[in-house]
This record gives sequence, structure tokens and C-alpha cells, in this order.
Amino acid sequence: MESKKIILASASPRRREILRENGIDFEVVVPSGEEKNIVGEKYSEELVNECAIAKAKSVWASTQFVGASSTSPIIVSCDTVVVNDGTIIGKPKDREDAVNILKSLSGKTHIVASSVCVMKGDDVKVAHEITKVTFRKLNDKEIQDYIDRCNPLDKAGSYGIQDEGFDFAIKVEGNIDNVIGFPMKAFNLIV
Repeated sequence: MESKKIILASASPRRREILRENGIDFEVVVPSGEEKNIVGEKYSEELVNECAIAKAKSVWASTQFVGASSTSPIIVSCDTVVVNDGTIIGKPKDREDAVNILKSLSGKTHIVASSVCVMKGDDVKVAHEITKVTFRKLNDKEIQDYIDRCNPLDKAGSYGIQDEGFDFAIKVEGNIDNVIGFPMKAFNLIV
């Protein structure tokens, strides 16, 4: 990767951790403005791509480098969604919502879809990645215990596959980094 300043357009601690683990040096600038709410919508790759691009453009517009292509940073953004039965589910509103989301994923396969955007001035590249995750059948006590232990209210799908003791997933088809929150495989295709 060329040695330009990289800005991660995200507040996600999981994204920062994945990039650091992969030896990428970056600064964080959180996108301004309200994120488009796509929860409850029918999943499409284009919709997730649009959200990732919007985050990058928001940070690009807020940087001091606008219009200066030789000193322009590389803006990296990502949008990750959990899709159950073709519908996008987001972060739970509260504990009860987290319980209901986890019950809806119990004993089924869902997908985690991410779009990563790399913006270098006017050059915008986007890559999309899908990972299938199958949960075993969960009982109410397991769900309650997990929520008590890990408080997954800040996570799409109400779970963090990387959480200590998380054993709901019995099969992961694809890149686990994508499920954690940043699709390194897709990112490496476009940088």
C-alpha cells in the first residue's frame, strides 16, 4: 500500500482493532451527520455500498485536504449489516429487542454483509463481502446470560462473534473478520 495518510471513517473499536492487527497505521475521524437508517429494509449490495460511500464522503468533506490531491489522505469506511430472512437487522434498541433478535437467529443461518470503501480524492472504490453464520438452537437462559455477560447492545445482530465464551455459532462460511466488523479480504482487493 502506498504511504499516504490513512483515515478510518468509523467510531467502531472492532474496526480499529482489526486494522491494527493487520499492521495498518491510521487516524480516526468519525463521520458527521446522521447515518442512513436501513434497518428493516430488504437487503441489497447496492444499499450497503451506498452507506459505506456516504461515510467516506462525510469524512472527506470534513478534512482539510479537500481539493489538494497530492496531499489527500486515503479515507477508509465500512458498513456492516446482519441480514435475517432477506431483511436487514440492526443494533438492538434495548435488552428486550436484543433477546428478540437472538431468538430470531436461533437455529438458523443468517448473513453478515459488509461494504468497504476506499476513497483517494475523486477515486472511489467499493468492495462487498458476505459471510454466512449458522447459530445452533438457543434457549432463553443462554440468551439472557449472554446479554448479561457481554452487553451486545452496540452490535448489529445483538452479538459479537469475538466475545469471550460466545458459542452460538456452529458454522461460519467466509471471513470471520467480516463478522467482527471489517472485511479485510474485500479491503485488500481495492487498496
